[in-house]
Amino acid sequence: MARYTDCYWTSHDGLKLHYRDYHAGSEGAEARPPIICLPGLTRNARDFESLAEHLCENWRVLCPDLRGRGDSDYSRDASTYNPVQYVQDIVGLLDHAEISRFTIIGTSLGGLMAMIMAPMMADRIAGAVLNDIGPVIDETGLARIRGYVGQARSFATWMHAARGLEESQKVAYPDFEIADWLAYAKRLMVLGSNGRIVFDYDMKIAEPFNTPEGAGQVDLWPMLARLAGKPVLLVRGALSDILSTDTLARMQAELPGCDTVTVDRIGHAPTLDEPEVRKAIDALLAKVA
Repeated sequence: MARYTDCYWTSHDGLKLHYRDYHAGSEGAEARPPIICLPGLTRNARDFESLAEHLCENWRVLCPDLRGRGDSDYSRDASTYNPVQYVQDIVGLLDHAEISRFTIIGTSLGGLMAMIMAPMMADRIAGAVLNDIGPVIDETGLARIRGYVGQARSFATWMHAARGLEESQKVAYPDFEIADWLAYAKRLMVLGSNGRIVFDYDMKIAEPFNTPEGAGQVDLWPMLARLAGKPVLLVRGALSDILSTDTLARMQAELPGCDTVTVDRIGHAPTLDEPEVRKAIDALLAKVA
């Protein structure tokens, strides 16, 4: 039985946007700041299924589908597929759900959004997890992502879909077995109207991302610095081609007292289901007042 409710809010430009609302099961949880889980570029609310099931024992957890993903509406204007617009949408979600303080767990693009939000609402952010992302994004990783995002591939069966993901992303998850690839495929894809397995996002999200300025030239370091003094966990895959060790080291210097975990034999990005990451997230949340 699902432990969440499917809910919706409306963006300022009229899109119906979806989120999963995992209500906490324990007493006193309503007094704790909820957790907002923000997914990566081609991902959706399902990316956090396992983590949300774990956390909702003691916390309310909201997992939104960004515009153009999952059960959220697609935008007619592809230019709105950008981090600033995504942040504006999430601010609308916070207002809709009447959330005054919250902890952010952001993977990749979701972590960029967390940094952008930091100066906007520093007093409302209770803590943050930045998963394999920093103010500087390695060009190697960007080139790899541009090589597959927006390609409308489809597959005859879930097994074909799993094998397709293994072919394109084994560099990030060298130890995945076929069961892992199948689970991964079911997070990323859906059964399309034509009976084939398709990626669960609007292919037009690639248009702004693939422009020269699409990855963003904004200096995110001052934004990251606004998280200083809060409970922060930095997660990195040891094989990451997005977050370098140099960038991670500078992030640690900018955020004195932050926690860090590096996941061996994982690239971009850790699933957040790894035991060491779960333990670190639980430890971070214990610090959130």
